[in-house]
Amino acid sequence: MKQCSPIPRATYRLQLNREFTFVQATAIVPYLAALGISHCYVSPCLKARPGSMHGYDIVDHNSLNPEIGSPEDFDRFVSTLHEHGIGLILDIVPNHMGVMGSDNAWWLDVLENGESSVYASFFDIDWHPTKDELYGKVLVPVLYDHYGVVLESGELKLVFRPERGEFDVSYYDHRFPVDPREYPRVLQRCTDKLAAKLGEQNPDLLEFQSLITAFSHLPARYELSADRIAERSRDKEINKRRLAELCARSTEIVACILEAVNLLNGTPSDPASFEELHELIKAQAFRLANWRVASDDINYRRFFDTNDLAGICVENEAVFEATHRLVLRLMAEGKANGLRIDHPDGLYDPRQYFERLNRAIAEATQTSGNEAHYVVIEKILSGAERLPGEWPVCGTTGYDFANLANGVFVDPAAALPMERTYRSFVDDEIDVDDLAYACRMLIMQVALASELNVLANQLTRIALSKRRTCDFTLNSLRDALAEVVACFPVYRTYVTASEVSDKDVRYIRSAVAAAKWRSPAADTSIFDFVSEVLLTSIAEGHDPAYRNSVTTFAMKFQQFTGPVMAKGLEDTAFYRYHRLISLNEVGGDLHRFGTTTDEFHLANQDRLRCWPHTMLTTSTHDSKRSEDVRARIDVLSELSGLWRIRVREWKRFNRNHKRLVNSRPAPSPNDEYLLYQTLLGAWPFQSLNETNWQTFCERIENYMLKAMREAKQNTSWINRNTEYETAVTSFVRTLLTPGAQNRFLNDFLPLQHRIARIGLWNSLAQTLLKLTCPGVPDIYQGSELWDFSLVDPDNRRAVDYAIRQEMFQNIREAPNDKSIIEPLLETPEDGRIKLYVIWKTLCLRRQRPSLFDKGEYLPLEVGGTKADHLVAFARKARTGSVVIVVPRLIGGLLNDFDRPPIGPQIWEDTHLLLPSCSCAEKYRNAFTGETIEPETADGQTKIAISGILANFPVALCLLESSG
Repeated sequence: MKQCSPIPRATYRLQLNREFTFVQATAIVPYLAALGISHCYVSPCLKARPGSMHGYDIVDHNSLNPEIGSPEDFDRFVSTLHEHGIGLILDIVPNHMGVMGSDNAWWLDVLENGESSVYASFFDIDWHPTKDELYGKVLVPVLYDHYGVVLESGELKLVFRPERGEFDVSYYDHRFPVDPREYPRVLQRCTDKLAAKLGEQNPDLLEFQSLITAFSHLPARYELSADRIAERSRDKEINKRRLAELCARSTEIVACILEAVNLLNGTPSDPASFEELHELIKAQAFRLANWRVASDDINYRRFFDTNDLAGICVENEAVFEATHRLVLRLMAEGKANGLRIDHPDGLYDPRQYFERLNRAIAEATQTSGNEAHYVVIEKILSGAERLPGEWPVCGTTGYDFANLANGVFVDPAAALPMERTYRSFVDDEIDVDDLAYACRMLIMQVALASELNVLANQLTRIALSKRRTCDFTLNSLRDALAEVVACFPVYRTYVTASEVSDKDVRYIRSAVAAAKWRSPAADTSIFDFVSEVLLTSIAEGHDPAYRNSVTTFAMKFQQFTGPVMAKGLEDTAFYRYHRLISLNEVGGDLHRFGTTTDEFHLANQDRLRCWPHTMLTTSTHDSKRSEDVRARIDVLSELSGLWRIRVREWKRFNRNHKRLVNSRPAPSPNDEYLLYQTLLGAWPFQSLNETNWQTFCERIENYMLKAMREAKQNTSWINRNTEYETAVTSFVRTLLTPGAQNRFLNDFLPLQHRIARIGLWNSLAQTLLKLTCPGVPDIYQGSELWDFSLVDPDNRRAVDYAIRQEMFQNIREAPNDKSIIEPLLETPEDGRIKLYVIWKTLCLRRQRPSLFDKGEYLPLEVGGTKADHLVAFARKARTGSVVIVVPRLIGGLLNDFDRPPIGPQIWEDTHLLLPSCSCAEKYRNAFTGETIEPETADGQTKIAISGILANFPVALCLLESSG
């Protein structure tokens, strides 16, 4: 077994599901090892709901997902990884669990026993909402129609399971356990009939009657002392087993119970026949409701607005232990070597969680808490926000780098021209601040209103408890909270009972000031109250109960702002604002347009200083567009004038293909503008035969449907406008139908070809940046070749590893670097060139780990006429140094020439200036094998770019004298 480094050198993300299991993953391990991957980084592999294609809907934290493979399959996968020197990083989900259905035992216990469930504290449920009918209950919004309609249609059925001695209410795939204390409602209907059939002294009848008494004497759901909860939990199961045993030996009793159940289930033609079933359902710890009710009344914390993902209270130590037992065991056994933490901003106290996790890993692995445990978190940083330095993690999952690196290939000078073209096309003046504000307000109105209501009720209780604030009404507090959340500048703050950081003070005061400015309220002092509560300063000098109420509210508030930001900005505003859609990525900032080379270098130096092992990614399973799609669309910033002309013509060509929907043309100008950019980015390299054309059309149609529904302007997930959707689908299909009469397609394809070629070199440059900048590079499955995927589920399609392995083998069999370079440049569209760059760079990382792990990051000065079109830096350590050079903004350099950005014709007098300490006899280009000799003149050491990029469009040059 080869030794695996605790800190990854390079990771490779795999999406595991029933179609790509541990067995298939095991088969590609030798390929990943040869490519240079040090750690395989897998999607959640704990037991999820049946059919889950992503694994984030875990129903059992203490077993592996059987659809992905058996424990033996997992062990073989891990053994194969370790045999090849590859570690395993697990993706874990501490914020929520999959609920509904019939798979989550903890959730089912809560539905059965309500607040007296031993798992009631595991879920974040408000058991005492203001709505009386939900007091002591949990809302279950799963019905496809109104409750009464569903009940009287016979779709809700009482079911008896004699082998388990249990009653459930069933609704398709959903199971809702009946409170055992309510079993006598059903069982008592059988006593007279059984007495007549079996005889009053029959032992089975006596046992049956004893069970009715036993069930009726169970502690009630509102008896919440620890001993009564334990008694109920114990005795209900004893009584169920007794009932199951009785049913096993008495067919008469089973038949009688089933007959009673059948009568209770009513007859669809007789609404009155459902009255008793209705009363039984009303007596339960759950309230069944239409799915639309959730937005207003749901009383458990969800993952965003997803009803079947319920938030769990991992801040509770018992919950932490129960949900991390298997993961910690896998780490203790050396089967897992690192963790990726999903959605940490959903946690009540993220820092507490990270510290507890760090201690638990150290204890499980019998190491010091100061030793390296590779843990990265899916933290989305906004704008200039920084990861809290005191958190015991290795960094983020890399969205911050994805946005930074993508911006390098966007021309900042084009911001105004691109904005003008967009506004002209859609005939609308768009202010991004107003847009973001409106979208967040919309989310709080249509998706997360219930969560806002819960917070408003909690804040009202705080206000009423003191005479100086008791005049603030529920409605005014709710409105004020909504204004503050809609103006929040980051995903969340991290206020705790013991600390309010200076930056949290700035964020909260900024949001409150903006809310005051926007609010129409006459009395804005309510915002001062909200501010004092969020900062917890209002609790100073007060009794412990008041301080606890204030702190609890402030920390619960923080769990709300993140979902509003994510759903309002990422999943709404990003689908409405289409100036340049390659910038609309997770963690993106609508105000920013591109990254300067100075900004890029400063960010890399800061990362090396603060988070040297953070993950660097350019594509993920959650990306809005793949790295290669974005790299193409970025090119529009370099061709803004041509883009303005062409997109205006396309609008004219296609106006007759639109339909009128509600007296307006469909698609809208905004959706049409999105479509054109999407086509430029996603168009495949290979020629489209009938099958490929059909597949591509369907992908674009499905993408547009999702994008329009997320935008929530002309249609939405909640209220689908099928007429509008059909019109857009028809528009897409018409535009993509080839033929001499298709003016659009014939005009579009030449521009798309040009953009695709420039985007290809952008992608290659971005890849090398990811592989050499400070941090741990991550490769998303399949993206070692060109990948023009859009948002999920498009980016989770099956990967063809056979073709990748075949290409890789051909590359490795080349007799030398020079012999492979020419064919790679002749057909760059096949993707081998990207695979080659990844392989060669990861080989160097493996040979010189300290160079990239801890090596200095030195920006290099570029001189000459094309200096603005390059990014150059060096990585330096005691063991040597390496120079990295990539082109940027090359559209104007290549013009209409279909060639790579190489040679003196492109780069003319452009040169690198090396610091005196880097002067050496020669460098060796890792991609071409060429030797590059610097020149010294006028006291400066230079390398001509026409030499370093003479035969290959990116450069990775190792200082040979240190080799």
